[in-house]
Amino acid sequence: MKQKNIVLIGMMGCGKSTIGALLARRLGRKLVDTDALVEAQEGRTIPEIFASDGEEYFRQAEERVAKALASRSALVIACGGGLPLREESIRPLKESGTVFFLCRDPGEIYDTVSMAGRPLGQGGREAFLARFAQREPVYRRWADHVIQRFETPDQTVRAILEVL
Repeated sequence: MKQKNIVLIGMMGCGKSTIGALLARRLGRKLVDTDALVEAQEGRTIPEIFASDGEEYFRQAEERVAKALASRSALVIACGGGLPLREESIRPLKESGTVFFLCRDPGEIYDTVSMAGRPLGQGGREAFLARFAQREPVYRRWADHVIQRFETPDQTVRAILEVL
């Protein structure tokens, strides 16, 4: 039987890549990061893509990656923070997997994670908090499960494993 993908969504800096790596190792699955895959396919970084072609071009590339990943199985997929904002990108992933929203306090994210190299992390703390307020309902809409931030990444992984 085909194993469903595990799809991690949430704000930039919420721990999707860290949790995804631990989860993949624990389950013997491959971790795929949609941002890294877009960068590899485009041959340039996300800031370079945003600077030369804009956000819409990036979102289209992200959509192509999401659709390709949805055709595979047994992956742990760490999604870019904005991927769920486009139904065309998140719907195929939801149909092929179980979606977990890693919910972490946005103020804590902003205060502890470097925003360097994150195009949508620019603009200061208030802009970041406003972006979270805009995105949180979208994350909750697509999530099969909401995982509140635990003290350690291992605790977060255990919480995900409990509901799989």
